[in-house]
Amino acid sequence: MPLYFDSTAKTPDDIKLDDGSLITGTLVWFSAICERETWLMSKNITPDSEDESLQIGRAVHETTYNESKKEIEMDGIKIDIIREREHVVCEVKTSSRFLEPAKLQLLYYLYRLKIEGYDFEGKILIPREKKTIEVRLDDEEEQRVRDALIKIRRIANLETPPEARLIPFCRRCAYRYFCWSE
Repeated sequence: MPLYFDSTAKTPDDIKLDDGSLITGTLVWFSAICERETWLMSKNITPDSEDESLQIGRAVHETTYNESKKEIEMDGIKIDIIREREHVVCEVKTSSRFLEPAKLQLLYYLYRLKIEGYDFEGKILIPREKKTIEVRLDDEEEQRVRDALIKIRRIANLETPPEARLIPFCRRCAYRYFCWSE
Protein backbone atom coordinates (compact mmCIF):
# COMPACT_ATOMS: atom_id res chain seq x y z
CA MET A 1 0.00 0.00 0.00
CA PRO A 2 1.59 3.32 -1.07
CA LEU A 3 2.02 5.97 1.59
CA TYR A 4 -0.80 8.46 1.78
CA PHE A 5 -0.94 11.27 4.30
CA ASP A 6 -4.29 12.84 5.01
CA SER A 7 -3.55 16.55 5.22
CA THR A 8 -7.13 17.19 6.39
CA ALA A 9 -6.81 14.90 9.43
CA LYS A 10 -6.56 16.51 12.86
CA THR A 11 -2.94 16.82 13.94
CA PRO A 12 -2.32 15.51 17.47
CA ASP A 13 -1.38 18.27 19.90
CA ASP A 14 1.72 16.45 21.14
CA ILE A 15 3.51 17.10 17.82
CA LYS A 16 2.73 20.84 17.81
CA LEU A 17 4.23 23.83 19.55
CA ASP A 18 1.88 26.16 21.42
CA ASP A 19 1.83 28.53 18.42
CA GLY A 20 0.34 25.68 16.35
CA SER A 21 3.45 25.00 14.26
CA LEU A 22 4.58 21.41 13.91
CA ILE A 23 7.61 20.05 15.69
CA THR A 24 10.12 19.13 13.00
CA GLY A 25 12.58 16.27 12.89
CA THR A 26 15.42 18.79 12.95
CA LEU A 27 14.00 20.31 16.13
CA VAL A 28 13.91 16.85 17.72
CA TRP A 29 17.53 16.30 16.68
CA PHE A 30 18.62 19.65 18.16
CA SER A 31 16.76 18.94 21.41
CA ALA A 32 19.09 16.05 22.11
CA ILE A 33 22.16 18.27 21.73
CA CYS A 34 21.55 21.86 22.83
CA GLU A 35 18.59 23.64 24.43
CA ARG A 36 19.70 27.02 23.09
CA GLU A 37 19.82 25.68 19.54
CA THR A 38 16.37 24.16 20.09
CA TRP A 39 15.00 27.53 21.18
CA LEU A 40 16.57 29.35 18.21
CA MET A 41 15.15 26.85 15.74
CA SER A 42 11.72 26.95 17.41
CA LYS A 43 11.68 30.73 16.85
CA ASN A 44 12.54 30.25 13.15
CA ILE A 45 15.95 31.85 13.59
CA THR A 46 17.82 30.08 10.84
CA PRO A 47 21.43 28.99 11.13
CA ASP A 48 24.19 30.14 8.78
CA SER A 49 23.21 28.37 5.54
CA GLU A 50 26.79 28.69 4.25
CA ASP A 51 28.16 26.79 7.26
CA GLU A 52 30.60 24.09 6.15
CA SER A 53 28.99 21.37 8.30
CA LEU A 54 25.59 22.00 6.70
CA GLN A 55 27.11 21.96 3.21
CA ILE A 56 28.89 18.65 3.88
CA GLY A 57 25.66 17.13 5.16
CA ARG A 58 23.79 18.23 2.04
CA ALA A 59 26.52 16.84 -0.23
CA VAL A 60 26.55 13.46 1.50
CA HIS A 61 22.77 13.25 1.26
CA GLU A 62 22.72 14.20 -2.43
CA THR A 63 25.55 11.91 -3.55
CA THR A 64 24.80 8.67 -1.73
CA TYR A 65 22.12 6.00 -1.79
CA ASN A 66 20.70 6.34 -5.29
CA GLU A 67 17.16 5.46 -4.24
CA SER A 68 14.02 6.10 -6.22
CA LYS A 69 12.23 7.71 -3.26
CA LYS A 70 14.49 10.18 -1.56
CA GLU A 71 13.43 12.95 0.78
CA ILE A 72 9.74 12.41 1.38
CA GLU A 73 8.16 15.45 3.05
CA MET A 74 5.28 15.09 5.49
CA ASP A 75 3.98 18.01 7.53
CA GLY A 76 7.16 19.25 9.19
CA ILE A 77 9.44 16.28 8.56
CA LYS A 78 11.68 15.18 5.71
CA ILE A 79 12.39 11.48 5.55
CA ASP A 80 15.69 11.00 3.69
CA ILE A 81 14.88 7.63 2.12
CA ILE A 82 11.79 5.46 2.25
CA ARG A 83 11.74 1.83 1.18
CA GLU A 84 8.01 1.14 1.12
CA ARG A 85 8.21 -2.54 0.18
CA GLU A 86 10.52 -3.24 3.12
CA HIS A 87 8.62 -0.88 5.45
CA VAL A 88 11.86 0.92 6.25
CA VAL A 89 12.65 4.62 6.51
CA CYS A 90 16.26 5.75 6.50
CA GLU A 91 18.01 8.78 7.87
CA VAL A 92 21.38 9.61 6.26
CA LYS A 93 24.03 11.15 8.51
CA THR A 94 27.60 12.23 7.81
CA SER A 95 29.05 10.50 10.89
CA SER A 96 28.12 8.49 13.95
CA ARG A 97 29.37 11.28 16.19
CA PHE A 98 25.83 12.31 17.17
CA LEU A 99 24.19 8.92 16.99
CA GLU A 100 21.73 9.45 19.86
CA PRO A 101 20.25 12.67 18.41
CA ALA A 102 20.01 10.93 15.01
CA LYS A 103 18.27 7.97 16.61
CA LEU A 104 15.79 10.25 18.41
CA GLN A 105 15.07 12.07 15.14
CA LEU A 106 14.40 8.78 13.33
CA LEU A 107 12.25 7.54 16.21
CA TYR A 108 10.19 10.72 15.81
CA TYR A 109 9.69 9.92 12.12
CA LEU A 110 8.57 6.40 13.04
CA TYR A 111 6.22 7.89 15.65
CA ARG A 112 4.74 10.26 13.08
CA LEU A 113 4.23 7.39 10.64
CA LYS A 114 2.57 5.36 13.40
CA ILE A 115 0.15 8.22 14.02
CA GLU A 116 -0.75 8.03 10.31
CA GLY A 117 -1.35 4.27 10.64
CA TYR A 118 1.92 2.96 9.17
CA ASP A 119 4.23 0.44 10.80
CA PHE A 120 7.81 1.06 9.70
CA GLU A 121 11.25 0.27 11.02
CA GLY A 122 14.17 2.64 10.68
CA LYS A 123 17.80 2.64 9.67
CA ILE A 124 20.44 5.27 10.21
CA LEU A 125 22.80 5.19 7.24
CA ILE A 126 26.32 6.56 7.64
CA PRO A 127 27.95 6.18 4.21
CA ARG A 128 31.40 7.56 5.05
CA GLU A 129 31.72 5.00 7.85
CA LYS A 130 29.88 2.24 5.97
CA LYS A 131 27.54 1.80 8.94
CA THR A 132 23.87 0.97 9.23
CA ILE A 133 22.12 1.20 12.61
CA GLU A 134 18.66 -0.34 12.93
CA VAL A 135 16.03 1.56 14.91
CA ARG A 136 12.66 0.29 16.15
CA LEU A 137 9.85 2.19 17.83
CA ASP A 138 8.87 0.07 20.81
CA ASP A 139 6.92 1.30 23.83
CA GLU A 140 10.04 2.50 25.65
CA GLU A 141 11.33 4.41 22.63
CA GLU A 142 7.89 5.91 21.99
CA GLN A 143 7.91 7.26 25.55
CA ARG A 144 11.36 8.70 24.89
CA VAL A 145 9.94 10.54 21.86
CA ARG A 146 6.98 11.84 23.90
CA ASP A 147 9.37 13.08 26.61
CA ALA A 148 11.45 14.87 23.95
CA LEU A 149 8.32 16.56 22.59
CA ILE A 150 7.43 17.81 26.08
CA LYS A 151 10.98 19.14 26.49
CA ILE A 152 10.85 20.90 23.11
CA ARG A 153 7.54 22.60 23.96
CA ARG A 154 8.96 23.72 27.33
CA ILE A 155 12.06 25.21 25.66
CA ALA A 156 10.04 26.86 22.86
CA ASN A 157 7.83 28.58 25.46
CA LEU A 158 10.77 30.34 27.13
CA GLU A 159 10.76 34.11 26.57
CA THR A 160 14.51 34.26 26.05
CA PRO A 161 16.95 31.61 24.85
CA PRO A 162 18.63 29.39 27.41
CA GLU A 163 22.09 30.60 28.33
CA ALA A 164 24.86 29.51 25.96
CA ARG A 165 26.85 26.55 27.27
CA LEU A 166 30.09 25.53 25.60
CA ILE A 167 29.78 21.90 24.49
CA PRO A 168 31.81 19.84 21.99
CA PHE A 169 29.15 20.41 19.30
CA CYS A 170 29.65 24.22 19.40
CA ARG A 171 32.68 24.33 17.12
CA ARG A 172 30.69 22.68 14.29
CA CYS A 173 27.37 24.40 15.02
CA ALA A 174 25.84 26.65 12.37
CA TYR A 175 24.61 28.91 15.21
CA ARG A 176 28.06 29.32 16.81
CA TYR A 177 28.38 32.98 15.80
CA PHE A 178 24.99 33.75 17.34
CA CYS A 179 26.10 32.27 20.66
CA TRP A 180 29.79 33.17 20.80
CA SER A 181 30.45 36.37 18.87
CA GLU A 182 30.93 39.56 20.80
